[in-house]
Amino acid sequence: MTTANPIPGPDDVLRRVLPNGIVVLARENFAAQSVVISGSLPAGALFEAPQQAGLASFTASTLLYGTHNRDFETLHETLESLGADLDFDAGVHACAFGGKSLAEDLPTLLDLLGDALRFPTFPSDHVERYRGQLLTGLQIRMHDTRYRAGQAFRALAYPAGHPYARSADGTLDTVPDLTRDMLAAFHAHHFGPRGLIIAIVGAVPAEEAIETVEKALGDWTNPAQPEEPPLPPITPLKGVRREDVAVPGKTQSDIVLGVPGPSRRDPDFHAARLVNSVLGLFGMMGRLGETVREEQGLAYYSYSVVEGESGPGPWRVSAGVNPANVERAVESIVHEVERIASEPVSAEDLADNQSNFTGQLPLQLENNEGVATAILRMERFELGLDYLRTYAGMINALTVEDLLRAAETYWKPGAYALAVAGPDSAEA
Repeated sequence: MTTANPIPGPDDVLRRVLPNGIVVLARENFAAQSVVISGSLPAGALFEAPQQAGLASFTASTLLYGTHNRDFETLHETLESLGADLDFDAGVHACAFGGKSLAEDLPTLLDLLGDALRFPTFPSDHVERYRGQLLTGLQIRMHDTRYRAGQAFRALAYPAGHPYARSADGTLDTVPDLTRDMLAAFHAHHFGPRGLIIAIVGAVPAEEAIETVEKALGDWTNPAQPEEPPLPPITPLKGVRREDVAVPGKTQSDIVLGVPGPSRRDPDFHAARLVNSVLGLFGMMGRLGETVREEQGLAYYSYSVVEGESGPGPWRVSAGVNPANVERAVESIVHEVERIASEPVSAEDLADNQSNFTGQLPLQLENNEGVATAILRMERFELGLDYLRTYAGMINALTVEDLLRAAETYWKPGAYALAVAGPDSAEA
């Protein structure tokens, strides 16, 4: 294999499907003596019932608390003695994991990974300690206006019961009822080799990296592991859906306004990302930053994001404002959104943002972590091993008409979800 091209591609990323279905991708980089692993398997909040919100995240976060082969202290002393890292978390669709070590310690790192993935014991004392930390964090978030606005927005933008409508971390109502046995059952049913992807980048020959993964995980089976269920359908928003959340004692209001946007696999995803950059990212946060914050002085911050996940993740605008300016800020944001969805962006704006997008890519691939993340994403979303090599061409081929069409598709006049969290009217 050769790594002469700094952009990963089919000639220097070795892809192998193990007999049990695990997909391994390896890329050599001997410029540093470290190795990075990045991976995922389908065991996210999509598999939990609404009344068990937070179960997938709780399970992932406690995988390293003890296994059948190593207790908590042994697991963490081993990592510390190597100067290595290993961590797990879970979102809506997947349990994600990542790690880093010296290249010579890759077998040990993968052995620890395999132990945590396959044989966790969820010790009751550690589970209860983590529950306390999680509940404390959730209690703190209940006083965070940005968090409260974000959660209220999701509940407005998506149907009741939809995984995107709730927090993957759970709530103060659901987390207390998640038992140690529930964690163990969720793990036993949903963790296995089906859909597991692992990318390895660093100073290890690619074939050797794959062989090491196979030694650690190649005999793993779980006949009970289910296919990922489809997301529930969503319907386009009709009119404005608004909720005002009172958070006592606050001096700032946070606004989240948006709609369900494109999935990562949608053909107009890149066009949506580019038009979103014009709207609320490029330069000093795009048009939103220029008008809402700089010219009108209505917001402390204002920006927009296209999340783009396996399903129709939010396309949302966020802003922090003086409570007295909420209505004027909303009006200004809506004006900019409606303008971006009804008027073509300028050729200059398009060219500037295309240059920004294509220029960012090499910077994102400067280290092993960035490369491993990119390779994992290519596999997870079935983009192809040549995706990064063709990325600049895809971005530069987009036209102002493509951007307008993407904006029109998702932003309909007078149809959006709006959440505002801040002091109640008596305090404002």
